[in-house]
Amino acid sequence: MDRKCLLAIGAGALIRLVLFTAFPSLPTILAQRVEISTPVTSYKRLQEGIYLYTHGVSPYDGGVFHQAPLLLSLFSILPPSTIVTNLLYILADIFSAISLIRIASSGVPTVTPHHVSPRKANSWPPWAIAAAFLFNPFTIATCIARPTIVFTNTIILHSIAAAVNGRRGPAFVSMAMASYLSLYPALLLPPLLFLTYDSLKTTSKPSIQAFSAITTIMLSIVLMIYFKLSHMITGSWEFVASTYGVHLLLPDLTPNVGLWWYFFIEMFDSFRAFFLCLFQLHLLIYVPPVCLRLRKQPLFALITLIGISSIFKSYPAIGDTGLYLSLLMLYNHTFSLMRYTFFLAAAILYATFLGPAFYYLWVYAGSGNANFFYAITLVWSISNALIVADAIYAALRDEHETERPELIGKDVVQI
Repeated sequence: MDRKCLLAIGAGALIRLVLFTAFPSLPTILAQRVEISTPVTSYKRLQEGIYLYTHGVSPYDGGVFHQAPLLLSLFSILPPSTIVTNLLYILADIFSAISLIRIASSGVPTVTPHHVSPRKANSWPPWAIAAAFLFNPFTIATCIARPTIVFTNTIILHSIAAAVNGRRGPAFVSMAMASYLSLYPALLLPPLLFLTYDSLKTTSKPSIQAFSAITTIMLSIVLMIYFKLSHMITGSWEFVASTYGVHLLLPDLTPNVGLWWYFFIEMFDSFRAFFLCLFQLHLLIYVPPVCLRLRKQPLFALITLIGISSIFKSYPAIGDTGLYLSLLMLYNHTFSLMRYTFFLAAAILYATFLGPAFYYLWVYAGSGNANFFYAITLVWSISNALIVADAIYAALRDEHETERPELIGKDVVQI
């Protein structure tokens, strides 16, 4: 890393350290925000689980704790000091920034074996990519609130950084860990496989079928090890239903920035199972077309699936959006091709500022109802969906102009 990268990392770490120390009540305040903490990532629920675990009571009995046993084990052996915990979260963001620097330095966002962007000279340097992550208000607020999604995002970024350098083992061991912690990163395995395969440095590549088979076996073994360790920690398999069943069955309808909670509050019980399957299938159905259509740019396919997951997963938070926007900065060379940049930026700001206000009117002031907050979460989700769609348009337009240079600058008309 050059001096600018180190300066960006140092400044980002300093901002977080100042916020932790100068405003000691800020982490507690932010941890209570439903936009940042969810039932499956909340630091407060993690503390409750640690208390039960250290006192010999299973934290998975009461239906409150929904986080992975390895996280439980990690935090239970840490010194009972707020400073140590805060430093751990700061280090996680630093490692995330380092991974982004490695991804940007690889050149994969602009050059792949199947596609070379004609705008690669316009891409940002690695230090700017790291700064876009470290100074993003969404990632800063997420770090200060200390939800466990910080660690999931760090592991995902490490996995991508290993994949762009052709390191299959670290890439898939890390993605297996991310899937173990949060379930939905499992959707990223197909594009990660393509990305790793394209980045292999060996002179004689195996066939994609053999590569996929070996990788799938390795991934299954790693997941089995994670689950066996979890069983050894908890002494039973009840953590499976509490940790992963909550994502699939949505037993906790705490409000968040997603689309599920209000829909299933209003849902009749007789239709609940059908719509649960429908919502989960809705997420899964994006994986094949995105991977196939963006086969020439597997990194962008992976980023796109992260963006889709941040909108349609069962318990999303602004940390998911912060991860997507930070990765999208790797494709800043295509931003000139996006059509609604100003409108989408304004819509995101609109939802960001009005979301807390509408939640206050509903829960605290009593002058509104759940429709107030759900309406602004709809604006938030639609804005993010349009960003994903516009980014796909820009990437495909960049790819199209590479194949058909005579069409550069001409309008694309859908027939």
